Amino acid sequence: MVFGKLFKKRPAKRPGGDKADRGLLVFENTSEVIRAEKMLTAEGWHIKVMGPPPEIQRGCDLVLEFPLIEELNIRRSLEDAGTAPLEVVPVTGPLLSPVDLFQVKDFGEHLMVRAANMKITVEKSTRTIVNISGGGCPDVPYIAARLIGHTLDDAPRPRDIGHTLCGYALNLAFDKAVEQCSP
Repeated sequence: MVFGKLFKKRPAKRPGGDKADRGLLVFENTSEVIRAEKMLTAEGWHIKVMGPPPEIQRGCDLVLEFPLIEELNIRRSLEDAGTAPLEVVPVTGPLLSPVDLFQVKDFGEHLMVRAANMKITVEKSTRTIVNISGGGCPDVPYIAARLIGHTLDDAPRPRDIGHTLCGYALNLAFDKAVEQCSP
């Protein structure tokens, strides 16, 4: 019976559970983060848009978390595309952990998803968008008018009709709402 414990399968580590193998790409502005995210995702890199930890905030509200072992290849891709980061920071401890942009709140019949400063509320049974809030960017009222009353399947994607950080953040919330409301 002692041998049973020796050869027992250990549970796999949760993805992202150990941040020591992750790094953060810090950019000068949000449009560079969005451009880099689109490019790296299209190339097949496993990256995640996050909020920067307070220790490395440089004015931009977003950073990209990436596999640190791929730093050289990712830097080369970004530099070739003219979107080099200001800084690359290894995630070495809890103080440098990026902030998750998402908060999901279930209100029974409704689900609210917050990404950064933008919120989308959906009626779960019909998947109808009932409210958009947050931001402060000039395109938020327009995006809200185009989305409210439509289902998640029929509504235009916020990234296709918005042009600011608020539109980008709302698109992240929209995608999370689609994921959360899927059967």
